[in-house]
Amino acid sequence: PEAALLAGLLKAPSRLSPARDPKAAEQRAQLVLAAMRDEGKISAKELTTAMSAPASRVASYWTGSENYVADAIVEELPDLIGDVRGDIIVDTTVDLTLQKLAEQSIRRLIDGSGKKLNASQGVLVSIDNSGAVRAMVGGYDYSTSQFDRASEARRQPGSAFKPFVYMAALEAGRTPDSVRNDAPIKIGKWTPTNYGGKYFGKVTLATALAKSLNSVAAQLTMEVGPDAVVEAAHRMGVRSDLTANTSIALGTSEVTPLELTSAYVPFANGGYRPDVHFIRRVTTAGGKVLYDNNGGGAPRVIKPEIVGMMNSMMTGTVEIGTARKAAFAWPAAGKTGTSQNSRDAWFIGYTANLTTGVWFGNDDGGPMKKVTGGALPAQAWHEFMVAAHEGVPVRPLPGTWRSTPADTIVQDEIPSNAAQPAPVPSASVGQSAPSAQKASPPRAVRPAETVDAAGFGMPGGGGTTASIKRPVPPGDVGGPVKKRQTSILDILTGG
Repeated sequence: PEAALLAGLLKAPSRLSPARDPKAAEQRAQLVLAAMRDEGKISAKELTTAMSAPASRVASYWTGSENYVADAIVEELPDLIGDVRGDIIVDTTVDLTLQKLAEQSIRRLIDGSGKKLNASQGVLVSIDNSGAVRAMVGGYDYSTSQFDRASEARRQPGSAFKPFVYMAALEAGRTPDSVRNDAPIKIGKWTPTNYGGKYFGKVTLATALAKSLNSVAAQLTMEVGPDAVVEAAHRMGVRSDLTANTSIALGTSEVTPLELTSAYVPFANGGYRPDVHFIRRVTTAGGKVLYDNNGGGAPRVIKPEIVGMMNSMMTGTVEIGTARKAAFAWPAAGKTGTSQNSRDAWFIGYTANLTTGVWFGNDDGGPMKKVTGGALPAQAWHEFMVAAHEGVPVRPLPGTWRSTPADTIVQDEIPSNAAQPAPVPSASVGQSAPSAQKASPPRAVRPAETVDAAGFGMPGGGGTTASIKRPVPPGDVGGPVKKRQTSILDILTGG
């Protein structure tokens, strides 16, 4: 009976998985047994015996979200190995412990605060520096909805898109200490406003990003041009079509959680864009290698000095900005995002080991009750990352940058065709810089990155991957491939 059940999975591996629908799996197994009798492979007596003793499933390590991963793997396989007929062994990148942690975090928050705040769905994606997906939860409950929100749902990222605006601005010559006037601004018929309607006067770009000030993001987009912002996002790994208009500064073009999370990975690994993947290795039952991901060849997409500046700025988001609930013992950076009327809430953040993206919202686009990226998403991210890094020696983020001394900070020369904010009284809030006498305190200088043979920039000068020893297996960057124990059969059968 067990063999018949496994044979029956081939028609629809996820839908007929005994981990998801035991009744459907058993019915399919009975069809297989009947076909075997019709072909003369078993006798009528053997058929009766098999049907009277259906296959039993051992206690499952998985809790449900593994089916989103299984679907992604089945989707990816044909492009890697073609039409292979015969038994194969698929070595995945997914970590069982992390997958369980991710699902538990999403479910706990939706079952708790989410119900009160009208948040019915959540996504968590975690990717290591080599592009390997370590965990992916595509929704609250696969058994009720097989739609994978992680890779298929395109949603507005809101301010989680701003790092690409600031990255383009830094590449055009600005620095984290450049000053802009955070004030009401009008661009044509569009008037971007800050969350809560508050303005802080003259602020550094570092402060503007940490506090997610919309006025400054809009100014920078007008200075460098929307096309430069789109180019930066695509270069980092965003694949969706993006509309090059001024409102792109506030994340109005839709993206998937998987691609947005992957686009933050270059900040974490020193400036390289790896291919995001679920499959590490595929072999035949006899050991012949059909596919092997060696993790090399990732192109550099950001200069080291830009990596250092961006990491310094986005660390501020966690330390003093909108993602303070995400902070934990490791140096971490990232960006929150909230779309209009709280239809989407995001936090994409990273350490030197993992980049993790979290989204909360509703399938029908209905608004949540004032849920921001600094609330449920930051909480889920914190829970997951604390557990993932437990007992692991702390590693710094890659890149270096030292803040300009306070007495040398000056207002950049802004192009004459750039949008100008209306003059308002300056204010001193957080790291605001209302005058040349006060500025953001210098940030600690981080170790310079090194580049290993595989082409990845890593912190600390060792040329090897910053690995999480427990519970995350070492990544592939700069070291030998570690044979995984998770196979496609584990995922499909819930073993």
